[in-house]
Amino acid sequence: MNEQELHDVVIRALTEVAPDVDPAAIDPQTDLTDQLDIDSIDFLNVLVNVHEQTGVEIPERDYPKLATLDDAVAYLLAAQPRGAGTDA
Repeated sequence: MNEQELHDVVIRALTEVAPDVDPAAIDPQTDLTDQLDIDSIDFLNVLVNVHEQTGVEIPERDYPKLATLDDAVAYLLAAQPRGAGTDA
């Protein structure tokens, strides 16, 4: 998946967990749990959803690396199998 596709996956996961969220209002550089007022269980559900959509394993120790939308997309790009994010 390319960067835009991964961005869309994360947005989709966020709006499934927090349906009242306006995707256009998400600041890509602000902590997601703070700006969306979601708790750690909701955040875990977002990460599970992202894993299901991408197949990327996200170990618990890496959860802080996905704190913002930009962080999550960068993490997912780097964590994909080689060549998976090359189709732009």
